[in-house]
Amino acid sequence: MAFNMTTAEREAFLAGPWIGVLSIPEADKGPLSSPVWYDYVPGGDIWFLTQSTARKGQLLQPGVRVSMLVQETSSPYSYVSVEGPVSDITPSDLLADLQPMAQRYLGEQAGKDYAAGSAESYARGNAIKVFIRPERWLTVDYAKRG
Repeated sequence: MAFNMTTAEREAFLAGPWIGVLSIPEADKGPLSSPVWYDYVPGGDIWFLTQSTARKGQLLQPGVRVSMLVQETSSPYSYVSVEGPVSDITPSDLLADLQPMAQRYLGEQAGKDYAAGSAESYARGNAIKVFIRPERWLTVDYAKRG
């Protein structure tokens, strides 16, 4: 029996507020893997936020191929793994990007509070919004076990 998700299932799953694990190639080392909050609208690019001065921010540039794993950690287990290039990197805005992302994961008020607490960090101008274009997918949904 196949446990693969359909295109609609995998895109709906990936659109959920899971924690992603981003893996970025790093010369002369294993890939850097890092948890990230992310957002995805089916059919579009995945995006997440980081600092250009952070280790992952320094490794990312348009064209770099990365992978991201998103998983359900309770039974029945399921996951979506995506591979593709970084398609764009733009400056991140506190209110337009970070606050909605924080609200996606923390709820309305806690997300506003989180964003407000990051104002000083954002004032430094190092916050970036990174886009990944999904090209290859691996999926498993053990709920299909029956």
